[in-house]
Amino acid sequence: MSTSTTNNTADTTTHRDLGLWFLDQSRLGSVPGPTAMDEDEDSPTELNTLNSSGGFLVVSPDKLSARYANVNLHGHDVGVVQANKPAPVKRLVYYFEIYVKDAGAKGQISIGFTTENFKMRRQPGWEVNSCGYHGDDGFLYRGQGKGEAFGPTYTSDDRVGGGINYASQEFFFTKNGTVVGTVPKDMKGPLYPTIAVHSQNEEVQVNFGQQPFAFDLKEFEAQERMKQQMMIEKISLPTNVSHGIVRSYLLHYGYEDTLNSFDMASKSTVPPVYIAQENGFDEQDIVYALNQRNTLRQLVRNGEIDSALVKLREWYPQIVQDDKSATCFLLHCQKFIELVRVGSLEEAVKYGRIELAKFFGLPVFEEIVQDCVALLAYVRPRESSVGYLLEESQREVVADTVNAMILSTNPNLKDSNSFLHSYLERLLRQLTACSLERRSLSGDQGEAFHLHRVLNSCKKARLGAS
Repeated sequence: MSTSTTNNTADTTTHRDLGLWFLDQSRLGSVPGPTAMDEDEDSPTELNTLNSSGGFLVVSPDKLSARYANVNLHGHDVGVVQANKPAPVKRLVYYFEIYVKDAGAKGQISIGFTTENFKMRRQPGWEVNSCGYHGDDGFLYRGQGKGEAFGPTYTSDDRVGGGINYASQEFFFTKNGTVVGTVPKDMKGPLYPTIAVHSQNEEVQVNFGQQPFAFDLKEFEAQERMKQQMMIEKISLPTNVSHGIVRSYLLHYGYEDTLNSFDMASKSTVPPVYIAQENGFDEQDIVYALNQRNTLRQLVRNGEIDSALVKLREWYPQIVQDDKSATCFLLHCQKFIELVRVGSLEEAVKYGRIELAKFFGLPVFEEIVQDCVALLAYVRPRESSVGYLLEESQREVVADTVNAMILSTNPNLKDSNSFLHSYLERLLRQLTACSLERRSLSGDQGEAFHLHRVLNSCKKARLGAS
């Protein structure tokens, strides 16, 4: 086989694989974004009557309140009960509350967290692997009988809460909606919300979230996220580096007009911003065919697929030479989608019979072909399960495919992966990987890192501050 034949084969494989990669991105459009449900865990819902010091307390039939039913004689006469499940860990914060219905004879009530094997006749905090905030003295106990000054005492009609802040790896406790204090979480393994009563007539009701809390948990979580964001914003980045990252992104995706405006604004700053090559930005790969890429992106984003195909056949015939390639498939699908968008259903059917029919029976294209055709079945397709095809993001996927395919034709291409991701996207992918690794090292505690959620929370924070 000649060298030229080998190179042509490699190019064809690259183009085919590249088109299929973007086809996968198109499929992702039909999958809902990450939500809190992605990592749903079982949460405590009631008290565990099977694992308690049953001889010293009575749990109500609904398993949400406990009363001391004895007269305490010594330290092992504690009425202790854990929740039926451990605190969930794949979130920013876990929290529960108690309402002190009756402080009883001595007010020896406590709230805290214990491990599964905790001795159920001792106060939380009196034994290792336990932590408890006690009502009679306001002390915090952590694994030993001697407590430390922590907060105010609490008694009848008070609402007291205990929580775990997984971001800071701390326990925190509240009284009547106000944070009393925090302490490092130095306990490993599943931790169970735990309450204890220890003198005659003491009675508490437990709220695992079935009722509104006295403490504003949503606001607390928002403040924690803001703290994290402020820490990030304290990290300084040289202006020429940040400008270089933005500029490379605009170059990579062919946003020529925006790039020109950005360059003009950069030069008009005081002092002007100059981007040096030694900062690691090699623009040779991504400046290639900038004007043509910009033109094609605008055509696709405007839904002018016929014009885009004409330009591609004129400028880059090798990209659309194989009419059954993934790139051609995405373009033909988009043309079909645009016809549905404007209500030209008869024309869409005719176009589908001619162009989409080529892809029937090919497993790699089957799902999206079915979704495209399904658009015809709905009176309001935007509101249907295949409505994602009518989103602007679908046009962007097709435009990105064309853009990457053109970049891949650069004969002087240095980095074989440069046409897939901009420098900015590579940084964000690295950020995601590092965040997931950091979470893994913490025993998968804390909420999972979702870039879109972080960006949206930053946007909301800025809007709130303005």
